[in-house]
Amino acid sequence: MSLGDWLRNGWLGAHKTSPKEIFDLLGLADRDLRECQTGGLGPDWRLAIAYNSALQSATTALAAAGYRAARDSHHYRVIQSLAFTIGAGEDLIAKLDAFRKKRNISDYELSGSVSDQEAQEMLAIATTLRKVVGGWLKENYPELVSNVFPARPRANSRRGPR
Repeated sequence: MSLGDWLRNGWLGAHKTSPKEIFDLLGLADRDLRECQTGGLGPDWRLAIAYNSALQSATTALAAAGYRAARDSHHYRVIQSLAFTIGAGEDLIAKLDAFRKKRNISDYELSGSVSDQEAQEMLAIATTLRKVVGGWLKENYPELVSNVFPARPRANSRRGPR
């Protein structure tokens, strides 16, 4: 399977992204990383917000690769696409998918079903995924992230007259 196969199956749509969209998506991921650490939030909410951060990071990678997930099974497809975009391993994808299901239960069926440990684990995954996606973008799509990761002058570069 490939993202091209997913496109042919109707699970994805072709998508032309822009540096602004990438900037905005990463901004959502960063906001949620901050907000899920707000004091007084219960574990259900901390997990849901950290999960949303991870989902935004994965959505960013998918957009950079030229795709957008279809509405049907949207979260599932975005998570699974990490294998094709950033080369995520089965363990990470399985953990994210388990947290997707856990978030659905805590959001729609049963409050208090998330432990502090699970919320912390989701935060750790979301933080790592944000860093990995950022590095992957810089390496593979530098034209999309110049406004997210401004270029720094090289230490040995010379500016102006000597």
